[in-house]
Amino acid sequence: MPANFDLIVFDWDGTLLDSAAAIVHAIQSACVDIGATVPDAPTARSVIGLGLVDALARAVPDLPASRHQELAGRYRYHYLARDHELVLFDGVSELLTTLQSRGHTLAVATGKSRAGLDRALGHTGIGRFFAATRCADESVSKPAPDMVLELMDELAFDPSRTLVVGDTTHDLLMARHAGCASVAVTYGAHPLAELLGAQPLAHCESVDELDVWLACHA
Repeated sequence: MPANFDLIVFDWDGTLLDSAAAIVHAIQSACVDIGATVPDAPTARSVIGLGLVDALARAVPDLPASRHQELAGRYRYHYLARDHELVLFDGVSELLTTLQSRGHTLAVATGKSRAGLDRALGHTGIGRFFAATRCADESVSKPAPDMVLELMDELAFDPSRTLVVGDTTHDLLMARHAGCASVAVTYGAHPLAELLGAQPLAHCESVDELDVWLACHA
């Protein structure tokens, strides 16, 4: 069967890497450190996928902007203390191997920093699968379309042939704003009801289910 999508763009945290709980813990711990209002877990999860400073500003809206960098520094401290323990979701390496063998070009668009993504790619050993990557500190953060637009331009693919896979509404809205289709995964940061509001083509409850959907539709 001919492919429906040539380029598949993956989010990182909560889509490929099982990191949502660690991010929530780091946000809450950072707030405790500086005496800021500690967001509850759903609020902290809701900002996963955004660039760090934007995410923290939304998670702690009463914190003065002059203290955002202070909070970001403590977040990095707590996240980096655990990031070497984080693992890929079961089946991710096999999925990427299969997609690459079918001729798909793979990429990453993430709210992580370039240093953070490069560290994660090295730790997980899956950097070889991706033809290009974009991070929030080198482009406009989700849900703006810029990261996907830049990836399509760099890799010479049309929006109609590009699919975005993500676990947050930020990912899915980025895809919509770029004129691309999307698929939601429900094992990450955002609940299903919110994901459906961004009108993905489908939603998958596991990497295995995503693999099956992509085999039939990508």
